[in-house]
Amino acid sequence: MILTAADNPQVRRLVSKHGMRLGGSRFVAGETMEDSVRALRGLNEKGLWANTTLLGEAIRDEGEARAVADEYIVLVDRLAAEELRANVALKLTHLGLDIDEELASENLRRIVERGSFIRIDMEQSSYVDATLRIYRRLREDGFENVGTVLQAYLYRTEDDLGTLLPLRPNLRLVKGAYLEPPEIAYPKKADVDAAYVRLLETMLLGGGYTAIATHDEQIIEHAIRFAEERRVPHDSFEFQMLYGVRPQLQLALAARGYKVLVATPYGPEWYPYLMRRLGERPANALFLLRNLVRG
Repeated sequence: MILTAADNPQVRRLVSKHGMRLGGSRFVAGETMEDSVRALRGLNEKGLWANTTLLGEAIRDEGEARAVADEYIVLVDRLAAEELRANVALKLTHLGLDIDEELASENLRRIVERGSFIRIDMEQSSYVDATLRIYRRLREDGFENVGTVLQAYLYRTEDDLGTLLPLRPNLRLVKGAYLEPPEIAYPKKADVDAAYVRLLETMLLGGGYTAIATHDEQIIEHAIRFAEERRVPHDSFEFQMLYGVRPQLQLALAARGYKVLVATPYGPEWYPYLMRRLGERPANALFLLRNLVRG
């Protein structure tokens, strides 16, 4: 319902006008790079790691796509100069994938060549093949500082993981946040959760690096038990959560000695991101709605 409402022009105007001031800032660091750096530093001071993303997607102008890549280069260099425990995640449609795959690949390569770790986010199912092609090409060209994302709710993901494991990849595992038809994605939460656990176990034993992106405490505790029982080294996995979601759980896991990375996006194009966060968890929507009413 929330994801459908996100396309409503009236809803968009209301949330875009008031959302950041009345609660959106809980989930988004702000609109500028300075806002992001300030939030990342605060997370580091609490013992947490972080990544950041310049929010945006579906660019259809080549000049804009190159300008986004330029900003990411500035961002990567800024994070290194500030010595922050943070890296960058980005979307290929923000770098021009809807225009041309080679354009997006070229823009991404310019960023990866800076030497810092870059995570290629996964978008709707129609972009999976191109995303994995670009990721594989970078790995084949010798770039170790790049990872990508797999979505547990897609039926195809088990096969995709099998083809990636020989690369000893750095993969983030998510459940999936886009509306997909039942022909290609599990429609039931229980089936998505079961697929997530199966994929997680395979990844932990696969010899690569696993970013366990979930706020589900049952899955988190299962991952911890499984890793201990199978003697999976602590330095081969981490937990990832979203900025503003379950902050006490983030700190509790860090206090137990686990690496916890907080995804901390920024940018003026924050509306679609915020609406997906609201759609994933009713408590998030209630938080924002209460503040909108109070405002």
